[in-house]
Amino acid sequence: MPRAENGVLKNRRQGLVAVILAGGHGGSLLLDGQYVPRVLLPLGGKPLLEHQLSWLAAQGVHSAILSLGRQAEGVRARFGDGSGFGLKLRYSVEQSPLGTAGAVKLLEPLITGTFIVLNGDIVTDMDLSAEVRLHQERRATGTLFLVPVEDPSRFGVVELDKSQRVLAFTEKPKREEALANTINGGCYILEPEVFGYMPKGEHYMFERGLFPGLLAAGRPLYGYVPQCYWNDVGTPATYLGVHYDILAGKVKLPLPTKQADAGIASTAVLDGPVVFGKGCKVGANARIEGPSVLGDGCVVGDKAVVSRSVLWDGVQLGAECRVRESALGRRVEVGNGASVEGAIVGDDAVIREGGNVTSGTSVAVGVRA
Repeated sequence: MPRAENGVLKNRRQGLVAVILAGGHGGSLLLDGQYVPRVLLPLGGKPLLEHQLSWLAAQGVHSAILSLGRQAEGVRARFGDGSGFGLKLRYSVEQSPLGTAGAVKLLEPLITGTFIVLNGDIVTDMDLSAEVRLHQERRATGTLFLVPVEDPSRFGVVELDKSQRVLAFTEKPKREEALANTINGGCYILEPEVFGYMPKGEHYMFERGLFPGLLAAGRPLYGYVPQCYWNDVGTPATYLGVHYDILAGKVKLPLPTKQADAGIASTAVLDGPVVFGKGCKVGANARIEGPSVLGDGCVVGDKAVVSRSVLWDGVQLGAECRVRESALGRRVEVGNGASVEGAIVGDDAVIREGGNVTSGTSVAVGVRA
């Protein structure tokens, strides 16, 4: 079993393989009518997968397999063999959704030693090598990264004993009845023996199938509960919230903090943390209130206001428009004097001059609103 030393995984001989789950229906919930693999969702101008690969490589993981479903070719074209991110990247494509564990079962011929499984929609800066150490010390079959939450009633709860061994899994208990507040954080260290507990070619889940099955069979499962950052990008609120946390320094992710080649008018106001992509333009007397992120080629018109929002590449904002606490997809156009607040707007949508998109709504891809 590869050793974990000094915060880095020592895996010169066999190496730990990381499996990143991004298949099935793991597309974005952000853009109505549009399927975007969550691993391609931009965080601070970089795809989520880029952050995940960099995080794995920094901790000594040299090889990863990306498990994909729809739009696999777009991901493959973007990331290639992974060499640009310091590791070897391979791909597995489901022909039909097989569930989290079912997708990993497909990889059995490629995995012969201890391996890592990582959900493709999580953002964390936890010490992976510490989870591996716990796994090795306990001689575990599986070790689950667990996250304490204030209200566990919305999640599947994992109960541990004093040695951190898993005692029980409880799905969405009532708040007053929950015996623990630790939930599945979506990163596992597993031994290849788990393949023997997975049915072949069937839809099968880690949370409701494999892990309870291993527990019932008496196999040693442990929980790792570090103090670290954790969130996901599964909803509009969490997607924006992760950006706020990144720009506030609550999570250790390398992001550009300078304006690259952005053209910012001398009378424009930047208030709070803001990240600009390449070629952005900000007009006279415009105001950008952070935390906000503008992708490549965004244009903000004169006297426009952008507040606590994420703009993907190529967004065009007219004069005197307002965009607050919203996510705007690629090439969205917002007309002069229009207002977008608390909304999600799909790629290539157009908000008419003087239009008003209100909180809690979404505008589908290519729609004129």
